Amino acid sequence: MKRESIVGPLLLALVLGAGFGCGYALVGTASNIPAHVQTVHLEPLENRTRRSEVEQILTEAIAQELVTRRRFDLVDDREAADALLDGAVLRFDVRPLNFDAQGRTTEYQITINLQMRFFDRVEEQILWANDSYTYKESYPVEASDIDYFDQEKLAIEEAAETFARTMIIDLLEGF
Repeated sequence: MKRESIVGPLLLALVLGAGFGCGYALVGTASNIPAHVQTVHLEPLENRTRRSEVEQILTEAIAQELVTRRRFDLVDDREAADALLDGAVLRFDVRPLNFDAQGRTTEYQITINLQMRFFDRVEEQILWANDSYTYKESYPVEASDIDYFDQEKLAIEEAAETFARTMIIDLLEGF
């Protein structure tokens, strides 16, 4: 084998090896969660707003995100869990953003404010918490659309999915 044919792959291996040794890691792979936390019980979120169903939609989205990530086993029994994830929907607002020439609203924005906590039952300590998680989502509405409320619920569901993804990343990476 020629010396020139070995130099290229060897140089590439050295460069890649140096990058891995400098503290770099793929986004979403780091975690500040102790190794003993393997099972999590998700408490249904408390709803402190006037908007019905918002806590159910958010709880379902968080559960789906936990299952999808496969970092923890989600358990129904609180006593069997290594950790608890709980929270409350503190505020839910809907406000108009844009209007047509007749003054009818064509776009709304929802704002959801939550309080979340991840508690280690084994060590009896809070591993992660955010007392003021705010998420916003806007959605268009046709002025003559009779399905206005269905669009609001769809916007809440979309916001819940994005919120759950962001919140679980924050929890896992300790932000």
